[in-house]
Amino acid sequence: MNKPVLVIMAAGMGSRYGGLKQLDPVGNHDQVILDYSMYDARRAGFETVVFVIKEEVEEEFKSRVGRRVERNMDVKYVFQRKDDLPKGYAVPEGRVKPWGTAQAALAARDAVNGPFAIINADDYYGVEGFRKIYEYLSNGQPYHYAMVGYRLKNTVTENGSVARGVCSVDQDGALIEIHERTSIEKDGEDGEDARYTEDGGQTWTALPGETLVSMNLWGFDRSFLEEAEARFPAFLDKTLVENPLKGEYFLPSVVDQLIVEGKARVQVLLSEDKWHGITYREDKPSVTAAIAAMTESGLYPDELWPEQN
Repeated sequence: MNKPVLVIMAAGMGSRYGGLKQLDPVGNHDQVILDYSMYDARRAGFETVVFVIKEEVEEEFKSRVGRRVERNMDVKYVFQRKDDLPKGYAVPEGRVKPWGTAQAALAARDAVNGPFAIINADDYYGVEGFRKIYEYLSNGQPYHYAMVGYRLKNTVTENGSVARGVCSVDQDGALIEIHERTSIEKDGEDGEDARYTEDGGQTWTALPGETLVSMNLWGFDRSFLEEAEARFPAFLDKTLVENPLKGEYFLPSVVDQLIVEGKARVQVLLSEDKWHGITYREDKPSVTAAIAAMTESGLYPDELWPEQN
């Protein structure tokens, strides 16, 4: 069996953040958040990383991130393009952005030959999640997927709302369903719990801090890419009518369809690690402080990818 590879979705521009937040340094030697993810992935066993990026940022991305990692991992680059569509479909006039996380995964289809984990570029996931998902993928079977689940209380920011996939699991830890909640914020006096809104803040629904959520750390085999590609036209048929300029083909929605159909099983691997991410500019100082503390404790070396003599 092919060794698991890591796919990193780095094509998105941070609209709420106001820039290419994936390349904003948080470490002492210009390390960005995904440097720490790749470091954790490498020591978990991943040897190959596939970056999904926009073609127009290729050189900046390679100079700021890729060339450092190339010292320790096999690095590949693929591009997420809005015109990467099934035959017979065209980009609607006025559409600016690509088609979401499921399409980002599909951008890597020619670079992935076996099991793979997939993550966001701008989230810190912690050591535990990469270790667990690499171990799972190393012993996986077709249509047996995995998702690292986090406690909601460990994944929210003080500076606004976040989007999370709220998960339900069965007694064996298998994912039953996942609901995308795009506006979750902290709630309660102790800051442990949260709430979400679906109507712009007119009404709110409480979410306990212990709720399991997805941070888009998934583990798949090639069957997922085949399913996502086969289901893309149905998504487009609906979206081109209802929301042609902003509709997104979400990776969790494909997973949810496969679970409902009884075609796939998704094992939820619990991580108690705390998420760190830069959703808003105001998040950067706390992320930088957290990285500094973890470095001071010995969890990370000061320089992750030192120059080789």
